[in-house]
Amino acid sequence: MRFITYNVNSITARLPRLLALLEEANPDIVCVQETKVASDAFPHVALRAVGYVAADYSGGRWNGVAILTRSEIGFDDLKMGLNGEVSTDEARWVEASVDGIRVVSAYVPNGQAVGSEPFAQKLTFLEAMGRRSLQLVDQPAIIAGDLNVCPADLDVWDPAEIHGATHITDDERSRLAAVIDNGFVDTFRALHPADPGFTWWDYRFGAFHKGHGLRIDHVLASAPLVERLRTAGIDRDFRKPSKVPESKPSDHAPLIVEFE
Repeated sequence: MRFITYNVNSITARLPRLLALLEEANPDIVCVQETKVASDAFPHVALRAVGYVAADYSGGRWNGVAILTRSEIGFDDLKMGLNGEVSTDEARWVEASVDGIRVVSAYVPNGQAVGSEPFAQKLTFLEAMGRRSLQLVDQPAIIAGDLNVCPADLDVWDPAEIHGATHITDDERSRLAAVIDNGFVDTFRALHPADPGFTWWDYRFGAFHKGHGLRIDHVLASAPLVERLRTAGIDRDFRKPSKVPESKPSDHAPLIVEFE
């Protein structure tokens, strides 16, 4: 089974790039974040034309998450929203059952600034994610998406350079670590203990070409799935403008994980 998580930073703007990824990688399941589209404008027709169906939780011009599956697989038991999140209308969490696996596509709040109200809401969201993970851990389950936390300094291009910023604080890291402690495994880090594995680079300052990135997109797998884990990697080519010339890249790259 090939699984992808990809923050598209607008599914409308990135549709040619997403369709190219589906054609090239031929995944079974794709979790997307920051779709930034109203529910009646979600590109179901374009996706069906290439063999995929989508469970989307769309929130208009901001946020939005979805789970794509190959049409012959499909999904059921759709659930939108996360119990315990502060802002219940931001379209940040969607889950569905896909071929015996409970799949979550999540977009954790950025947090904006340490000590701010949005930062407090981010911590509350991460705590709610931890509670939900306890309910999922004994079954085949995946929590994937832009979790907006760098679990360790290895996941940051220069911790000193962004000292005091969000994504790297002990408060954020400890709450993500709680999900791991509950029995989920960080699939990329399990297979690549020494590779930074950046998935996001600022559009500005030549960050991508300088290697100034963060690893904030994750695929967390429950124990029943981990024994089937085979590969994990970041497709950096989809961060390059040249990959799909008619579509500007997202500031994220797809994370691709394969299970037996």
